[in-house]
Amino acid sequence: MTATEKKISGPKPAIPQVWAFTTYFCEGLPYSIIRTVSTVFFRDNGVSLEGIGLTSLFGLPWALKFLWAPHVDRYGTKRQWLLIMQILLAGLLLTAAALAPLPQATPLIGMAFFVGSFLAATHDIAIDGYYLETLDTAGQARFVGYRVMAYRIAMMAGAGIIATIGTTSGWPVAFGGSALILALFSVYHLRYLPRSEAARLPLTLLLPTAKAGRLLRLAVVAALFMVALRLLGQTITRQGLLPRHGFLLNIDLTALISMLLVTALMVIGFKRRKIKKWLRHKGNAFFSEAFFSFMDREKIGPILAFIVLIRTGEYMLSSMVAPFMVDLGIKKHYGWISGGVGLPFSIIGAMLGGWLISKYSLKKMIWPLLLAQNFTNLAYMFLALKLKDFVLLNTGNSIPAAIGGNNLLAVVCVHAFDQFAGGLGTAVLMVFLMRLCQPRFKAAHYAIGTGLMSFSGLYAGVLSGFLAAWAGYGYFFGISFLLSLPGMGLILFIPLAEDQQKEALR
Repeated sequence: MTATEKKISGPKPAIPQVWAFTTYFCEGLPYSIIRTVSTVFFRDNGVSLEGIGLTSLFGLPWALKFLWAPHVDRYGTKRQWLLIMQILLAGLLLTAAALAPLPQATPLIGMAFFVGSFLAATHDIAIDGYYLETLDTAGQARFVGYRVMAYRIAMMAGAGIIATIGTTSGWPVAFGGSALILALFSVYHLRYLPRSEAARLPLTLLLPTAKAGRLLRLAVVAALFMVALRLLGQTITRQGLLPRHGFLLNIDLTALISMLLVTALMVIGFKRRKIKKWLRHKGNAFFSEAFFSFMDREKIGPILAFIVLIRTGEYMLSSMVAPFMVDLGIKKHYGWISGGVGLPFSIIGAMLGGWLISKYSLKKMIWPLLLAQNFTNLAYMFLALKLKDFVLLNTGNSIPAAIGGNNLLAVVCVHAFDQFAGGLGTAVLMVFLMRLCQPRFKAAHYAIGTGLMSFSGLYAGVLSGFLAAWAGYGYFFGISFLLSLPGMGLILFIPLAEDQQKEALR
């Protein structure tokens, strides 16, 4: 049998609808377990709230992943990386299942999950890069909804199903079941995931070099610094030297590192020629070029500002929706409104947004889709002003007054539209970030873009609480709409023409 005949007789690769779903489900499940389910596990095992606060350090690799993303581009293939990471993550979860019954389970699983967070972040880099490498421009937009759907289902499965199994049937069963799911998907991907690229350099070349050791040392130093910073913050708070709820101590570390990324890119933008020359003399041209090629493009200033500002209104709104519903007196309804109504509408919005962009182009659809996303803030403004009397009555009330069926229906409809329009906006931003990625550095550029996107959550989250307390919910939602307008205005200055981006995508 010839090589061609063997290839023909082998298993037929999965279609994009299937592998886009399965790979992004596998991306979301470890993230959910490490970032969300772990807090349930530690609290269930008697860990203090201060100790649980340290689990925010598990988010560190997702904020730093742009540092090693160029190596995923340079060595091996994205398919190899994601398969290796899936197998390692399955093994790590199986180890957690074996450790769970032990008396020393808490610190051991904490260390395992910290290591696992680096594996999971690298897994994310590989999957995002594989998606960009395997699909053309139209396909990247068309199947973005499958990505969002699979990721959110995985998050819901982790926070809902896996956590429930852990608290009822035991954590060995929960972690073991998660390991089995990832292992089965890795077997499926090994057999049916399309082979879409050739390795630039063999993956084995990365192992014996000193680069891996330098990256590991950098990660350890960064982690120790963050642990020390968090412990110092908790010590200062307990001693009363700073307000317990001071906003600096409540800033998410992922968003903080994203802020540092924004600052670094601004410095690179102003001094890129001198820095590029210096780094090339240091002998690591590929690694430095991954960052400079992201910055060395036309209209980079408006592009960076657009990424950072376009979700300001959405992030401010989402940070205050849950408090608004609690103060409105419908906290007992929040669960089914968020999960039963919001989740499916967000998936529908993302799938429709991706389809519209692939059919009519990003340039034609960016305005209507982002207008829909930001119009949600006005819908919440009118809702909050209409129900302000119930907010005043029920805020801090242990037995809140009923708001009535019609008002509850209005809340459900506004939230459904919010999640649907948010899905449309998510599709726009994902497609825009994908089209910024250049051929040699697809994984690295997408990691930089998502890191910049996280920065929005930092300043929006910090501002939202102060603004809502000062202006009240109704006017706050109106202000959040006004703060979304600068990002909308930047659409006039960013490159959107399809013919400018096709060459950069393949």
